[in-house]
Amino acid sequence: MASRISLKAKGKSSKGSKAQEDRSVSESLKEWTTWTMRKAKVITHYGFIPLVIIIGMNSDPKPALSQLFSPV
Repeated sequence: MASRISLKAKGKSSKGSKAQEDRSVSESLKEWTTWTMRKAKVITHYGFIPLVIIIGMNSDPKPALSQLFSPV
């Protein structure tokens, strides 16, 4: 069996360049959205409990830290 060689033009071509730009914009938007959602997931995962503690410490009755951690 002979191997096939694919011939693809490198660089920008005049035909279909608008379609390639649209595709590249949509791909970059998808990659950026995926990257943003991954970072938001990590920030939410590690930042939620410290946020609750900070809000609890700044509440009106001013509880002690041990009172914030106790379930009762």
